[in-house]
Amino acid sequence: MASPGSAPRTVLVFGDSLSFHGPDGPHPADDARLWPNLAASAVNGRAELFASFGWTARDAYWSLVGDPRVWTHMPDIDVLVLAVGGMDTLPSPLPTYLRQGIRYLRPDWLRRHVRKAYLAVQPWASRATGGWPVALPAELTVRYLNDIVVAVRALRPDLPVVAMLPSVHRAPAYGYMHAGRSRTLALMRDWADRNNVVPFDVAEVVGEHVLRGHGNPDGIHWGWDGHRMVASALAEHLAPLLDTPPDN
Repeated sequence: MASPGSAPRTVLVFGDSLSFHGPDGPHPADDARLWPNLAASAVNGRAELFASFGWTARDAYWSLVGDPRVWTHMPDIDVLVLAVGGMDTLPSPLPTYLRQGIRYLRPDWLRRHVRKAYLAVQPWASRATGGWPVALPAELTVRYLNDIVVAVRALRPDLPVVAMLPSVHRAPAYGYMHAGRSRTLALMRDWADRNNVVPFDVAEVVGEHVLRGHGNPDGIHWGWDGHRMVASALAEHLAPLLDTPPDN
């Protein structure tokens, strides 16, 4: 670990709900049990998390260009972690703009009924279509990830970047389908190799935790053991980028 007098490193994380959801539901971004905070702490740092439910790479890009809170951290961050792309691979029987538009329906009773009906149909539709289409096609996932890196490195040319590759799930809400993962995984690996981005295969770390049912009952989100495993593995990726031995 770095010497006690050294300045804390800042780890900027763009994430989806995997970055703030535990075995019992979502938690505040500063919860010390969440993997972004555990990983940052292990390299004498602190995490700045920008995330929301279902965020894709496109949502992260929109956050980068549209959220002034992100801009305040740009001059001072030491490493960027792109923990988005996994939700892109989930089945989305309705086009994203229609699915997300359910929240805008009025009156309230209509919105509730439509949402309930969609959630009931989604598992069946996901199986019937073989897991297609997905929330965001793999080519667009990589495009938006690349747009983020290009924009950030225009300001910070030497900033190290880590990209978390898509995780796995066993979610009944999606009919246990995950056909889109393999293509997104391959394109993200290739993109990372070509753009000096460090790939982090989180499924290798937490896959058994998820697939054996040790995480959240929803079959997607992780238990606290999963958060600790991911944080430890991520810290091993961050340490050489920050020249800081990880604190285990």
